[in-house]
Amino acid sequence: MSVQVCMGALLRCSFGVAPGALAVLPVNRVLTGTPAANVMDHLPVVNVPSFGMCSSPANPMVAAATAAALGVPTPMPCVPVTPAPWLPGAATVVLGDAPALDASCTLACAWAGTIQVTAPGQAVEQVP
Repeated sequence: MSVQVCMGALLRCSFGVAPGALAVLPVNRVLTGTPAANVMDHLPVVNVPSFGMCSSPANPMVAAATAAALGVPTPMPCVPVTPAPWLPGAATVVLGDAPALDASCTLACAWAGTIQVTAPGQAVEQVP
């Protein structure tokens, strides 16, 4: 069993420099003290915050800044691009017509980063 993720969970991107907190809108009407998340809570800025600076060479802003610096890797502000839902999700628990988000799920950023949950936001509710 894994811990269910909720509003305020701390996230980390493999190419970001700072953690960010997950924002969950109360549309699923399920609370774990704060609104519980499902795999569809993946929208940039709405759900997934900026992670400070991005160092991914796949990010066009980073690539342009690196080229302008004559090949010296140059991080740029993070603007996550997360078009697909969190994977894999808790297959046995459904919140608002989508699998619940648990602490073992990951989210892919279009700029080659992997976003992971580092602290789920609560420690009591678990999902099988």
